[in-house]
Amino acid sequence: MGRPAGARLGIDLGGTKIAGIVLDRAGRTVADTRVAAPRGDYGATVEAVAALVLELEGMAGTPCTVGIGMPGSLSPATGLVRNANSHWLNGQPFGADLTRRLGRPLRIENDANCLAVSEAIDGAGAGARVVWAVILGTGVGSGIAIDGRVLTGRNGIAGEWGHGPLPYPRDDERPGPTCYCGRRGCIETWLAGPGLAADHGRRHGAPLTAEAIVSAAREGGAEAQETLARHLDRLGRAAAQVINLLDPDVVVIGGGLSRIAELIDGLPAAIAPHIFADAFDTPVRASLHGDASGVRGAAWLWEAEPV
Repeated sequence: MGRPAGARLGIDLGGTKIAGIVLDRAGRTVADTRVAAPRGDYGATVEAVAALVLELEGMAGTPCTVGIGMPGSLSPATGLVRNANSHWLNGQPFGADLTRRLGRPLRIENDANCLAVSEAIDGAGAGARVVWAVILGTGVGSGIAIDGRVLTGRNGIAGEWGHGPLPYPRDDERPGPTCYCGRRGCIETWLAGPGLAADHGRRHGAPLTAEAIVSAAREGGAEAQETLARHLDRLGRAAAQVINLLDPDVVVIGGGLSRIAELIDGLPAAIAPHIFADAFDTPVRASLHGDASGVRGAAWLWEAEPV
């Protein structure tokens, strides 16, 4: 199907909110807004996304290309949603239903792929050929952009990182926490924000949030500092496995945990011992666009056709 005329419109479908943006040809924001996500209700989700698209086009005063970033992905085999932690989307023909509801072609990608595109085009990875973008938030995922274009892969799972096992597990890390995917010890169970909090609770018995752990560590709390050090070590081990395989030009970290400066600053040293090379100088950067990176990447999808 051909490309619709007009500006670029992006939607970031999250578990608690749906964000939308319109960018002009230079990447400047023309309009943006967000609404609460109708949790647990698939039909209401489709309607909410469609209504937001129409509202944003009205605000922008022009027809737009429409890109959607979502948790999970659309199966190339069935067209149905799979692997979404917004579980009410799984098994549903989200792409077909939304296309029919809006009456136009859409581009739909995993939210981590949208992060990669955003940061590769005009973010922390601008000018780099291969960008590996990691989401560390309530879940863990990643996306890959090559020359500013999404690497989707034959099965549509390129960059799926959160549901592999934690590399080089220590005895006290086996078999690992139970994951919603049915396995134990997935990277997501260790490196997501809830995983950081759970690890602190298991080790020290104090049920602190990730934010409270960071605050306590900065105030000199020894237990919180130990928790952050364990987290950084695990993140280094896990990231090194991808870097050894992909050897990206830059690693960009997004999601809520990207705001922890200690993780960004300490990650290169945590990665380096596990790299199969005589030197490691790959830059590790926090996402430039922060919380807006996913929705901006969705808007760029019509420019960043999959490779």
